[in-house]
Amino acid sequence: MLSNDDDLIRRIRLDLADSYDEELELELEDRPLDGLSDSLAPNASDEERAERRRYFRELFRLQGELVKLQDWVVKARHKVVIIFEGRDAAGKGGVIKRITQRLNPRVARVAALPAPNDRERTQWYFQRYVSHLPAAGEMVLFDRSWYNRAGVERVMGFCSEDEVEEFFRSVPDFEKMLVRSGIQVIKYWFSISDEEQHLRFLGRIHDPLKQWKLSPMDLESRRRWEDYTKAKEVMLERTHIPEAPWWVVQAVDKKKARLNCIHHLLSQMPYEEVEHAPIVLPPRVRHDDYVRNPVPDSIIVPEVY
Repeated sequence: MLSNDDDLIRRIRLDLADSYDEELELELEDRPLDGLSDSLAPNASDEERAERRRYFRELFRLQGELVKLQDWVVKARHKVVIIFEGRDAAGKGGVIKRITQRLNPRVARVAALPAPNDRERTQWYFQRYVSHLPAAGEMVLFDRSWYNRAGVERVMGFCSEDEVEEFFRSVPDFEKMLVRSGIQVIKYWFSISDEEQHLRFLGRIHDPLKQWKLSPMDLESRRRWEDYTKAKEVMLERTHIPEAPWWVVQAVDKKKARLNCIHHLLSQMPYEEVEHAPIVLPPRVRHDDYVRNPVPDSIIVPEVY
């Protein structure tokens, strides 16, 4: 029987192993999945290894469907906005990375806006987001969005309650206007438990490659858990509209959350596989008078490895 401390350490280790899985995902097409779990988590149980293999197989299948979706979006000249919201460490960035991982960045763009500067604070609230909206044949994934006003800005006191109320009055009309103009709006809220956020924050604290993800704002959000919960409940109630409904992703299990979100996203558009003309590699043109000049040694990167 594991003690609470032993169980916590075990879960942190599993979380770290999970985070390093992503570093190998782009390499796995050339590697056998059966050996993956042993190399990443030698102490994992047979069940955990099998689960990891199932995850990768399904992820690759869904990413193949995302490529088909991308082709359809381009051909149909569709315009899509996908909003990802949730608490800090809820897994928004992880699913965005999996969605865009194998897509053309000119078609699937990520918008992750920093805090507004002094000039932007005086603009119409939605103004700085408008420039990131998609043109025909584009998908834009917002890693946080205009809903900052209903969440972090409200909880941290960066705006007044009058400004929050104006936001709630305006955002349904704003999103209806986007939809009328031909932009599909899909909104996801990633839901995690108090305990799971605590665990993920501990993982970031003890992982030097992830410590940059913990800002003073993140730490303060941990203290204000209940305030964020109240703000989230009001936000979902007042901005859940038929034209742009909210979808809640159960995100305590990060891998399942990624798969469920991608699967749901694919179901939101009537995409179909686009036929492409066969690709033929043209022969290399050669000229007798062509001489390749040598590269000066002084500008060659040293071959340390």
